[in-house]
Amino acid sequence: MASILQSLQRTVLAGFVLLILIVLGVGSVNFDHAWGAFVVRWLHVLVGVMWIGLLWYFNFVQIPSMPKIPDEQKPAISKVIAPTALFWFRYAALFTVVTGLLLAAANGYLVQALTFQQPVVAIGIGMWLALVMAFNVWFIIWPNQKKALGIVQVEAAEKAAAARLAMLTSRFNTMLSVPMLYMMVAQQNAGL
Repeated sequence: MASILQSLQRTVLAGFVLLILIVLGVGSVNFDHAWGAFVVRWLHVLVGVMWIGLLWYFNFVQIPSMPKIPDEQKPAISKVIAPTALFWFRYAALFTVVTGLLLAAANGYLVQALTFQQPVVAIGIGMWLALVMAFNVWFIIWPNQKKALGIVQVEAAEKAAAARLAMLTSRFNTMLSVPMLYMMVAQQNAGL
């Protein structure tokens, strides 16, 4: 067991194997459209948890902790942890949007949701909030984080301005995440 848990790849693979064993052990699976839509929804939730989890990690942990970290230790964050976290953050955002759009299309409500038609207004609001957030990740936060982290070389003043803009946009996304998550859950649970 320790050899599985010492490798992230083996740990994740073991999680998927365990899932398959549980699904097969619980009963029969009808591999129809409903099951396919369920799998896409599950993948959407899985990558969405990673995206919002990392967003909240940055805003609740990393950003508030940076002033408390001694200067000589900050390169460990800016050169190792932040670039890796931002990689997973960007791609989790991308795959959350892609799986969400696939799910909406497969279930026949993509256009209605994006145009705020009944009965899918709540999910439509959630989708638009998520699209704005994903745009921010790829086109504001990431380009500015590259400057702030020194991946792209810029003058000190531009680096400081980029770090501030990335932080403020990340905070904006944190604010949007609250109603976005509510709308996503409200649609199927009559919370609107």
